[in-house]
Amino acid sequence: MHPEERREKIETYLQSAEFASLEELAKHVGVSVSTVRRDVAELENGKTIRRTHGGARILQPKTDEFVFNVRDTHEVSEKDAIGVACAALIQPGQTVIIDSGTTCFHVAKHLGEKAGQVITNSLPVAHHFSGSNRLEVHVSGGVIYPRLGTLVGPHAVESFSRMHADVAILSGSGIAEDGIYNSHALIADIQRAMMAGAAKVIFCFDHTKFGRRSTFFLCDFSQVDYVVTDATAPVELVERLRAKGVQVVLAPPL
Repeated sequence: MHPEERREKIETYLQSAEFASLEELAKHVGVSVSTVRRDVAELENGKTIRRTHGGARILQPKTDEFVFNVRDTHEVSEKDAIGVACAALIQPGQTVIIDSGTTCFHVAKHLGEKAGQVITNSLPVAHHFSGSNRLEVHVSGGVIYPRLGTLVGPHAVESFSRMHADVAILSGSGIAEDGIYNSHALIADIQRAMMAGAAKVIFCFDHTKFGRRSTFFLCDFSQVDYVVTDATAPVELVERLRAKGVQVVLAPPL
């Protein structure tokens, strides 16, 4: 593959993913990390992308798929019902990790000040709790991606690898019979660190995520304690998850 073709492929990938690690890009185009680092430098000179710590991001995305405010207009009533049901699983005073997904933000909205501490890489979640005088909020390090409202990168992973929580509340791009998926490797890396640092793991999905396999496999169900979803989730897949020992909570409509 010629350098120009390779760089075009990198730019196209970043248009769909918005940001990526050098390792992820190298795997995508089939070259070494050092080669892709040079490609990224050339693309940065052309002012189409910007290098970050260990990766790159597109400067002018053509899609709003990953914009937090846009994603939070999808399945709003279902996400709100899921938020109520998931918040009910949290015990007063627990330390809770909250992921950066929009469904997790709805959990935060209904959590109130029940938790003792909240740990998050989500700017909307941190802002939501910022006015509380009773709740202690810890925000991870990392690179800010304003369109996503999240902190990502090695510093975010390191932050969560040094923390422990009673519960981690996460979401993803898809849930299938073999496990849980996410559309982005950098987010999946952070989520694995979140799960490793939590005594209990809860995933929240609206019904549209069931039966979907996204780009990156996150985990199988041996690492999941609860799946909280809305009442219209496909019955057959719900029963298969329960047969695997996963506690599936169906949130009734509000």
